Amino acid sequence: MPGNDIHVVPVGDHWAVETEGVARETFDMQDEAIAAGTERAKLQQAELLVHGRDGQIRERNTFGHDSRDIKG
Repeated sequence: MPGNDIHVVPVGDHWAVETEGVARETFDMQDEAIAAGTERAKLQQAELLVHGRDGQIRERNTFGHDSRDIKG
């Protein structure tokens, strides 16, 4: 479902979990934000994009949309 990606992004000294165009939930630690973002992505069968402090995407995980012909 395009447009429903979940992002873990830096916000000041904290980390936020954002759904594109929707709500933001903030956390003190990046691991907490990644865990919450992973749960949200699993529930919504969406892609999770984890950004570093520099704003660049450093990790992506897809939940529920993987094609069966992918090796590994």
